[in-house]
Amino acid sequence: MNNISKVDRQREHQANERTFLAWLRTSIALIGFGFAIARFGLFLRQLNTALTQQDSPTNPLFNSENLGIVFVIFGIIAIALAAWRYNQVFWQIERSDYRPNRLPVWVMTGVVIILGFFSIPLLLLRNHVPTRPSSPTQPQSRNLR
Repeated sequence: MNNISKVDRQREHQANERTFLAWLRTSIALIGFGFAIARFGLFLRQLNTALTQQDSPTNPLFNSENLGIVFVIFGIIAIALAAWRYNQVFWQIERSDYRPNRLPVWVMTGVVIILGFFSIPLLLLRNHVPTRPSSPTQPQSRNLR
């Protein structure tokens, strides 16, 4: 093997590794975003309960906790697919028969778009927090002379 092809192969492997690390960052972001969605929805529900002293109705299927769990699961699946794809490309580079595959990119794009659309109703259909009944006002302190 001559020196030029060895350097080219190293570059290809490094590019493959950078691509894997980009997918890893994306997966971590999806997991973190899912955790934030789930916990923030729980926080808002507890805040509403604390302010109104009554439980707020939630949809058992379509709520922020379930959407957050879906994001976390999708992040885990994405990293598993990224590791599988990294290994597949590694051996294609070694055999010198690399074939690009755009399907994982389109699948990931489609799923993130769908999850994003599922997030929109949760942002728009928030429970309105009724104002707390005001307590009778206390008389202002009098300046006694």
